[in-house]
Amino acid sequence: MNRRALMNGGLLTGIASLVEPQQSSRGGTQGDDAIVARAISDLNETLRRTLDTSRELVRIREQQRIYLRAAQKFPDFIEVGIAVWESVYDWHVRHQLPLSLSRNADGRYAMTVAFTTLVLRPDAPENYVGAGMDAR
Repeated sequence: MNRRALMNGGLLTGIASLVEPQQSSRGGTQGDDAIVARAISDLNETLRRTLDTSRELVRIREQQRIYLRAAQKFPDFIEVGIAVWESVYDWHVRHQLPLSLSRNADGRYAMTVAFTTLVLRPDAPENYVGAGMDAR
């Protein structure tokens, strides 16, 4: 059993414990309905936060799609600014995904996202997301 399956199982078990079992009689009160409604609302909010994708990751995916349509493959590299880099790093940590960080031959930091390597450009504007590039 991997860690993700274990954590998701724990999440669902914890949420299930918030919802009290339904009473056998039909004499439930309005308060019971409010508790169930609140538990469902909390579950919805938890799932929304779990599946949330950072805006920067959406911008990177847009560049990947543009390049994919033009070259019939994902880009090998996309240059990004420091704020985008940190956002993607935080996204990996928040979702407990493995990180693949390295340094290129020219000393620049690199992080792999899907089939593309993000290259940090500290001299670029913080929210910079460049166009996709090929390794050739």
